[in-house]
Amino acid sequence: MSKASDPLSPLRAAVDKYSLLRPGDRVAVGVSGGKDSVALLVLLSRLRRFYPSPFTLTAITLDPCFQGNETDYTPIARLCEELQVPYVLRRTRLWEVVFQERRESNPCSLCARMRRGALHKAAVEEGCNVVALGHHLDDAAQTFMMNLLSGGELGCFQPKSYLDRRGITLIRPMVFLREEQIERFARREGLPVVKSACPVDGNTHRQRMKELLAGLSETYGPVEEKIVAAMEKGGIWPTAQRRP
Repeated sequence: MSKASDPLSPLRAAVDKYSLLRPGDRVAVGVSGGKDSVALLVLLSRLRRFYPSPFTLTAITLDPCFQGNETDYTPIARLCEELQVPYVLRRTRLWEVVFQERRESNPCSLCARMRRGALHKAAVEEGCNVVALGHHLDDAAQTFMMNLLSGGELGCFQPKSYLDRRGITLIRPMVFLREEQIERFARREGLPVVKSACPVDGNTHRQRMKELLAGLSETYGPVEEKIVAAMEKGGIWPTAQRRP
């Protein structure tokens, strides 16, 4: 995986390798306010300046309204204005449903499913045919290990997948980027980050898996990169993909 200081290079490498963008695509970027989604928005806005397949961008934020309070996304709105990207902010009942009505023992799983469904619906309503998500290489390795250790399965999300019911394609252009690269980029560019008010933030299964892989990397080198390479070699991730 690329160690380049400019994260645009590995992002374009993923776009090219997996044919993530086609001419005329209308891409909805899911912007939670975290560093990953904000970085994805900025990088795609830069890519569209010169990429041979022209595409448009729309940023979509779904406010979970944690503790019943609306989150202030003004910094994200300002960034979108600077980037000349339309910005859509929708308030939701995610916190109320997940934490008050359902009281799930595993709230992250339900919240993620509800957020995905709401984002897909919003993208279609905004006239978009592609949804871009901010998952990076570390996310992929963590997801693979969670599926293995918790579910006894070999699997992970794909760089690209098609949702027949919605008629949209999900893409993950940052799957060749390490989280540390994104962090450096966000700091260097002074990107606005809206901290999550989620009551379980930092105390999740994913966080524990992140810590486990970090410990293994001290002994075996970059374990996350090795896992992603193994997924490609083993066919869990195809070596290349075409859009439907």
